[in-house]
Amino acid sequence: MAAAEHSGTQGPAAGDYIVHHLQHLQRDFNFQSVKQTSIVDFSLFNLDSLIYSVLLGVLGCYFLWRAARKATPGVPGRFQAAVEIMSEMVESQAKGVIHNANSRKLVAPLALTVFVWIFLMNGMDMLPVDLLPRLWAEAYGAAGNDPHQAYLRVVPTADLSTTFGLSISVLLVCLVYNIKIKGAGGWAHELVAAPFGDKVFLYPFNLLLQMIEYFAKTVSHGMRLFGNMFAGELVFMLIALMGGTWAWQFNPLTGGFWLGFGHVVAGTAWSIFHILVITLQAFIFMMLTLIYVGQAHDKH
Repeated sequence: MAAAEHSGTQGPAAGDYIVHHLQHLQRDFNFQSVKQTSIVDFSLFNLDSLIYSVLLGVLGCYFLWRAARKATPGVPGRFQAAVEIMSEMVESQAKGVIHNANSRKLVAPLALTVFVWIFLMNGMDMLPVDLLPRLWAEAYGAAGNDPHQAYLRVVPTADLSTTFGLSISVLLVCLVYNIKIKGAGGWAHELVAAPFGDKVFLYPFNLLLQMIEYFAKTVSHGMRLFGNMFAGELVFMLIALMGGTWAWQFNPLTGGFWLGFGHVVAGTAWSIFHILVITLQAFIFMMLTLIYVGQAHDKH
């Protein structure tokens, strides 16, 4: 809900506004409404992140399919040209990292899909902060529920479970290629023989370091995307608070007027800058995916 939407004589406190917007639409596996009370809780899931990530994934695949279906020789249209530029960019990056042509047949389209999908999920941050939550609150209230209990977050990549799901999926792809390229025995030997050398007394240290490396890459891969998008979402909430306070207390003779002015200026500046952020974060995640899969092809 917007900071000024409640009836009465006093709007919600700034902290309450932000806490409300940071609460996910959560369900347990009986599809009952619940709230997470611990840092890690596998008994529930964030329904909003799941819905928006699936919808945007389908939308991204549709765009790519439509571009491929409508592709024509000669001078391409703007949409076809944009998709071709993205495809060529990903293909060139894949060639520089993965030297196995057969692997690139799968990994390059995978990287393109990852880039488009994450870009669309990041792009949800460009919508007005209160637009979809407000619509959801009205629909939730119309169904006879308390609209103040209508929680919704619309940026899937600002949810740690989404970004970790993506990074763990990349880890699984890397493990598959490790076994495919090196064989199960060859990869198992590499786990205990690198990086310190193929000495029996070094095997435990090599294995420990390899496990730490896989864990660190997976965690940092997911945390980097989550941290940037969560911070961006939070800044938009703070800017929305400026506008909400101005709308609630507007008086040209008080400082509230300058809050409205600051809301417009800060919102415009941050939105322009954030276009770069959402694109860069999608590109970085895609590049790290290619690099990690490329490392799975390297023999030590």
